[in-house]
Amino acid sequence: MAEVDLAPLAWPVSRLGELLENLARRGKLFPRSVLIPQPPDSLAKMGDEAIGRWLDVAAGTLELEADAVQLLYSEIEEFIRQAGPVILHLPGKMPSEAPNLLALIKSKGKRAYFLAPDLRIRRVPILTVRDAFAAPLEEPLAANVGQLLREANVPSNRQPYAQRAILLEQLGNTRIQGGWLLRLSPGSTMWKQFRNAHLLGPLLALFGLFFAQQVLFIVSWWVIGRGVFQGHFDLGWISAWAILLFATIPLQLMVNDTQGSLSIGAGAVFKQRLIYGALKLEPEEIRHQGMGQFLGRVMESQAVEQLALSGGINAVLALIQLVTAAIVLSMGAGGPPSALVLFAWAGLALVMLWRYARKTRNWTEIYQDMTNDLVERMVGHRTRLAQEDRRHWHDEEDIILDRYLKSSFELDQQGLRINAFIARGWLVVGLSMVAFLFVLYPSSISKLAVSLGGVLLASRALGQLAGGAQSIVGLWIAWRQVGPLFKAAERPRDSQALDFVFSPETGQLNENPQRLVIVGDGDKQPLISARDLTFRYRSPGPPVLEYLDLQINQGERVLLEGPSGGGKSTLAALLTGLRVPESGSLLLWGYDRQILGGEEWRRRVVMAPQFQENHVFAETFAFNLLMGRHWPPTQQDLDEAEAICRELGLGELIDHMPSGLQQMVGENGWQLSHGERSRLFIARTLLQGADMIILDESFGALDPENLERALSTVLRRAPTLVVIAHP
Repeated sequence: MAEVDLAPLAWPVSRLGELLENLARRGKLFPRSVLIPQPPDSLAKMGDEAIGRWLDVAAGTLELEADAVQLLYSEIEEFIRQAGPVILHLPGKMPSEAPNLLALIKSKGKRAYFLAPDLRIRRVPILTVRDAFAAPLEEPLAANVGQLLREANVPSNRQPYAQRAILLEQLGNTRIQGGWLLRLSPGSTMWKQFRNAHLLGPLLALFGLFFAQQVLFIVSWWVIGRGVFQGHFDLGWISAWAILLFATIPLQLMVNDTQGSLSIGAGAVFKQRLIYGALKLEPEEIRHQGMGQFLGRVMESQAVEQLALSGGINAVLALIQLVTAAIVLSMGAGGPPSALVLFAWAGLALVMLWRYARKTRNWTEIYQDMTNDLVERMVGHRTRLAQEDRRHWHDEEDIILDRYLKSSFELDQQGLRINAFIARGWLVVGLSMVAFLFVLYPSSISKLAVSLGGVLLASRALGQLAGGAQSIVGLWIAWRQVGPLFKAAERPRDSQALDFVFSPETGQLNENPQRLVIVGDGDKQPLISARDLTFRYRSPGPPVLEYLDLQINQGERVLLEGPSGGGKSTLAALLTGLRVPESGSLLLWGYDRQILGGEEWRRRVVMAPQFQENHVFAETFAFNLLMGRHWPPTQQDLDEAEAICRELGLGELIDHMPSGLQQMVGENGWQLSHGERSRLFIARTLLQGADMIILDESFGALDPENLERALSTVLRRAPTLVVIAHP
């Protein structure tokens, strides 16, 4: 195997800040230079996880995201072809060697473009980069495979291909660290998102193609009209007319293809932003919403995407047609006043569309209420069957359905008026105007023909405008549901300061609480300290907690008891960073949330909430255990998860499941009992490796034997523990 040397292009970890800033700028993710502090020299010895954590925080200062990428051996070449900008992790020959980093800007054809440490761009064959990544995996097997091929008398010119196929079969599912993919944050402006996704070019091309299509359409009718008014058809003019008509066919195909590509790309950007915005919502913003409202948001998000991409584009294209028709009318017998009549008619159409929008909003509100009520009744159908009188099961449904039918009838009537009045009504007005001009100017036949063509073109534009405007009305209504998710994506990232990723005293990554402990006057810094803590759900309402002082030291076991509604769960939410106090100070290892960052705070203080607020996802048992740790898991993660489960008394469950930890547990964990789910939640919390664990009534569903097991496991494994229970 040929020796691959990419060392001249490799960046040392000590220049990671410079690498990130220049790669983001050359990759057109960040247009200006921003000085990023360089990491300490010790980062190179801390491993990929530490480098990824530093990159994540540093990229956040540029409003970017640095996503760690794990590749399969079989995906290396395809990843290099498609990725960029990306920081590639060039593996060393020895595990103890410090990693070298490659700055891949983009790939084109058979070559990849790298940013060298001297800030020059170098081209490297993609296969060379692929071999550099694959070499550490292939070298232990290459000699044996080569010997096997020689013994099998495989021709020498075919041996490289055969060797590649055998290695692909042997190593295809082996995972390697690929690097860190740089991309715009989904919360950045849509202009940046569209530019980064290369959607502005197709958008301009779409409008340009459509305008060219309109010009060809007008010219073709001018050609045929010229022959009519001359009284004879010349073969050349007929041929020109046919060529122009046939030329519109490929243009229309290009318009459809460009519009489809634009729709797919814009839809992907829109979906990413909505998902990102949903993750940015605070729990209190959605806690009061039921399943029906969530279903409504999902349905409306799909409607927004379809209506924005189809109706919005059609409306813009219709406006182009309308302006073209106005120009044609102004060139006819009626002159500019004819164009003014067209615009007046368009204004009247907008008034009708506004009335249609109001009726659509009323219909949508009734429809959403009916959908929400239906879903909530489906969720609680057992309670309804047990508590409600059979004779009155459908009374409320009949009332809502009657309102819905009346609103639908009114909306359909208004829609029929729009479809019948806007385009066809204009034909009546326009043809009457042409007839009046014919009486006034009987000798100007050519200009009357131009006016007639303008009327027909305007009718076509108004018909398309009516359809596009109706889609825009639907978009406006759907946006009321989706808008909060879209806007939530703009919220600034709640992450720790870059200079806090490393301890200023040691220069080491803050991976464990000992490195965060500040020693002063011989006393250890408490893990949690609260002073004058006050919280209320609404500003006019009474405080749930008022002037609370609290201190929890590392290693302590705290039992928090009290009556229902006494504020226990509220205090737990404050300690875990899920809620923000109204006043007072709350410190973790002596740092407040602004310095430590919300993500880091929630990583260090973890809670298993009450049963009704916890969830089991329709995934594997292992995923539900390790979702708060990282995914995909290592074998060590799986071994630790199984060990904790067996300590909690779930070993028999794991043994009985056909796939063990990889068994699918069903939607909401329906295959698990109440007690099994409770212990799953406890195991999930312990596996997150937090500094402090809070269990909110997590033992209530356990029998005495499993309660003793669970409590013993938690006391042994939790570094610091707070248990909330009723007296």
